[in-house]
Amino acid sequence: MAKRHEFYYTEEKDIHFIRPIEIIKEHPEVRNYIGKNPYTFIAVTGLVLFQFGMAFMVKSLPWWGALIAAYVIGAFVVHALFVMVHECSHNLLFQRKQLNTLAGIFANSAMFFPSSVSFQRYHLKHHAHQGIHELDMDLPSNTEAKVANNTIIGKAVWLLFYPIVQTLRLPRMKEIKHVDKWVLLNFVVVVGVDVAIWFLLGPVAFTYILASLFFSVGLHPLGARWVQEHFLTSDEVQETHSYYGPLNIVAFNVGYHNEHHDFPSVPWNKLPMVNKAGEKWYKGIASHNSWVLLWLRFLFDRNISVYSRMLRRRNEKKVKS
Repeated sequence: MAKRHEFYYTEEKDIHFIRPIEIIKEHPEVRNYIGKNPYTFIAVTGLVLFQFGMAFMVKSLPWWGALIAAYVIGAFVVHALFVMVHECSHNLLFQRKQLNTLAGIFANSAMFFPSSVSFQRYHLKHHAHQGIHELDMDLPSNTEAKVANNTIIGKAVWLLFYPIVQTLRLPRMKEIKHVDKWVLLNFVVVVGVDVAIWFLLGPVAFTYILASLFFSVGLHPLGARWVQEHFLTSDEVQETHSYYGPLNIVAFNVGYHNEHHDFPSVPWNKLPMVNKAGEKWYKGIASHNSWVLLWLRFLFDRNISVYSRMLRRRNEKKVKS
């Protein structure tokens, strides 16, 4: 299979600005699902405490034991915390934006790398400008796509270092303020927690926290989520896919991605209700039922590469990075 040398491009309007209107016309009750879920903060608190508890429990293990614990347990906890940060970025916990930002920082405190405040800003741009390279940080850069492309090793390394890869995309987001008091607060809290873990619990516990981050979004079946959401895995047209498998239970329904993009103001617990109301639309498009199989397919299927993403042009200029 020959390598691709560019992304896919479309002139079509983002379906997520069209389909919700059609769904609401036939099912106006969907409007009632929009709102806040303050009980989500209970889940945030439980996950943070559990992750710190795991760090305490593994501190006396050999380093390889910490890695196993991170792969088998920690990855799922941090992935769930990513979903909680995502909920906070949409202000789906509390009425006041500041409280949601603080809740996101708290969730981020057990995730090793300070990212919740920055994520809040670039993620909202992703919803508003999906596929536009200068505004959608979810899109790979030309450099990472060229390096990884459709080789097994390239895609495996790309997934393994995905947290770093995402960070390297920041410079192209020129319309987002990268540093302010909230970003600094986020940095101080998370780095302060990391330092405390190193000195109070030791390097093995520190390794567990770090490895949990990399496994949660990287070379792990959970990493298939990033492929599932917007890679062109079914054809060269459908740019958003949902996942309806059992891991939604521990991932707070984050797999309902078409439903989320159609109705980003609906909290995680009501996304299945959106799916039921919009059954006519959602059953008619491709979806995934296994992150494990998708993860393996992404790695070994030469027809899927890091170039398998849909872009939209801005100002009729082809994007460079």
